[in-house]
Amino acid sequence: MTLKEHLQENRSAIVDQWFETGVGTYQEETRGPLRRQNAPFTNPVGFNTRQGLEGLFDGLLKGMMPSETSRFLDGIVRIRAVQNFAPSEALRFIFQLKTVVRAKLGETLREPAVAGDLASFESAIDDLALFAFDLYMQCREKIYDIKAKEARSMTFRLLQKAQEITEKQE
Repeated sequence: MTLKEHLQENRSAIVDQWFETGVGTYQEETRGPLRRQNAPFTNPVGFNTRQGLEGLFDGLLKGMMPSETSRFLDGIVRIRAVQNFAPSEALRFIFQLKTVVRAKLGETLREPAVAGDLASFESAIDDLALFAFDLYMQCREKIYDIKAKEARSMTFRLLQKAQEITEKQE
């Protein structure tokens, strides 16, 4: 069997463990609700993360370029960009796929037909992480831009109020 066939055969277990490692980056009190509810309205973070990871894994299996999997990655990265994660922690979940695959496939990775493909698969994960970093930075830039506009607007309103008060006193 090839690596791709082994990955496809173990897809559910790998994605489940990958989801668990991603959820593990959240604080303890947040992890339970993320795991329990799998509905887009009652648990959008857990739902988007699960759906995104499944799509990303399938995209990696199909050999899709990172830009082709952006719709799956975007949902996860946007959520993590607005949370209080450092960039390295926000995107760590991508690299954790390597560890999950190695743990799930274990000795299988030593087979000659599989070992050669592993480096290529892990390189695709690295490319995905680099693409994710670009998405993450775009989201953060947008957040900072919104905050700057809000601060300017608030300052302008305060100046207007100050001018009104000064005019009334005169």
